[in-house]
Amino acid sequence: MNTELKRDPSIRVMLVPKDTNGHGTIFGGVILSHLDIAGAVEARKSTSHRVVTAAIDKVEFIAPVHVGDLVSFYTTTTNVGGSSVTVTIDVEAERADGSGTASVTSASAVYAAVDGGGVAVRLVG
Repeated sequence: MNTELKRDPSIRVMLVPKDTNGHGTIFGGVILSHLDIAGAVEARKSTSHRVVTAAIDKVEFIAPVHVGDLVSFYTTTTNVGGSSVTVTIDVEAERADGSGTASVTSASAVYAAVDGGGVAVRLVG
């Protein structure tokens, strides 16, 4: 029996050659962009307002991502404040060559709820 907890990613992407850096691996900025989007998807669950990125904690890349890898961005809400949501984002790459899954990075991000003018608002509503 498989007792491993099934997790559903906030987003999952397959990265392509246009996403590579000069070393032939996926450019870190591409991963950061998807990480930010995944965190916003999670934060949006706590409010009907738009959310904007207020901060992203230190991001350390511990494994490269290669063209064709299937990259999953798993998110968890860790704190809900008056007008902000803190989200943890874990990034994993399922190797295109079938060799397994690698942990790529993890970060904590804070998203603020804002109105149409970009002014912070309470999360309720």
